[in-house]
Amino acid sequence: MDYKVKTVWRLNDAESFVDNKYSRAHRWVFDGGVEVTASSSPLVVPLPYSLEQAVDPEEALIASASSCHMLWFLSIAAKNRIRVLSYVDDAFGYTTKNDKGKLFISKIILSPQIVCSEDKIPSHDELINMHNLAHDECFIANSLLSDIIIDIPK
Repeated sequence: MDYKVKTVWRLNDAESFVDNKYSRAHRWVFDGGVEVTASSSPLVVPLPYSLEQAVDPEEALIASASSCHMLWFLSIAAKNRIRVLSYVDDAFGYTTKNDKGKLFISKIILSPQIVCSEDKIPSHDELINMHNLAHDECFIANSLLSDIIIDIPK
């Protein structure tokens, strides 16, 4: 399996590139035709050079980890004939410096809130097992150095 995303950025005539005073806003164009406005994070590059309402790469990484985990969890639930009615995850990512002094996303916390139909509600232990399996299968989790913690409510 191969994946492709096109990243497009252009200098605005009014901007000064060599003075580092240019917009970091750009577009991600996905293979299905969806376009997403992206930018550096205002936490990294201050406004007005970042676009606050755009998705930044750090947010996209957290979203990718959350989404991949969710998709595997849903697949596992379906195979176990557990009908999931909703899945909402408030995911967070944290940056720290690595041993070379470079910032990286060192921890991602997934906090899925899952509602299942009443005909087959998994026990807390079953949920933990399903989340562990989803984590093991997730392509994104298997690609990252970050610790990924799944905070499962009791």
